[in-house]
Amino acid sequence: QVQLVESGGGLVQAGGSLRLSCAASGSIFSINLMGWYRQAPGKQRELVASITSGGSTNYADSVKGRFTISRDNAKNTVYLQMNSLKPEDTAVYYCNMVVKTTYLGNYWGQGAQVTVSS
Repeated sequence: QVQLVESGGGLVQAGGSLRLSCAASGSIFSINLMGWYRQAPGKQRELVASITSGGSTNYADSVKGRFTISRDNAKNTVYLQMNSLKPEDTAVYYCNMVVKTTYLGNYWGQGAQVTVSS
């Protein structure tokens, strides 16, 4: 079984920064795609950023230039550095990983609340 544990959410003023982390544990052979999604109240979950095993990244237009996704393969961990935060970034942030164990599975973290005050 694979578990994803997130950390780093919180309350910050507009213009501030936060860093989210998500560590995977279990019988992991490899991790393909890692990503961060967010869901604001009353809205659908949306992709924020993703990173492949080769390091290629993809960002939502709304966060380009402000957020940076990175990964540490030795630690099975993905990070999201969020700078110049805006009130509209307020949401629950979920990490997601495509993990190969004895099969290929899609796993989610428990969610981390990020609140940006104006």
